[in-house]
Amino acid sequence: MTVDCLLDTNVLVYAAAGRGLHEAKRRRSMELIEREAFGLSVQVLQEFYVTVVRKIAVPLSAEEAFEWIEQFDAFPCLAMDRALVRIAIVISQRFEISYWDAAIIAATEALGAKTLYTESCSMASSMDRFAP
Repeated sequence: MTVDCLLDTNVLVYAAAGRGLHEAKRRRSMELIEREAFGLSVQVLQEFYVTVVRKIAVPLSAEEAFEWIEQFDAFPCLAMDRALVRIAIVISQRFEISYWDAAIIAATEALGAKTLYTESCSMASSMDRFAP
């Protein structure tokens, strides 16, 4: 299973709920969803659900969040397993980043993606530097 990129949680959150002040981020997120051959990880879907139902100013209903997740069924989604947890731990320690960020990077690599889209940056063509 290989994809061009992995979309991080915040990309999905902005697509689903980025109205008002975050309209530009919502539009950019929708562009990525519509044009990229992307993959996701179970972690991203879990974080998306919790964030849009509980952590944003105007939360979605559980049903609305579930509908968004259902729409992503068409795209590859990487499950977390022990091997991926180990890789994430190594990345986390080596680069002194949070385990959760390292798990997203590990999932990106496992899906064969060269780009990770997240709120602060796109890590295009640099994923190989995170290999343990």
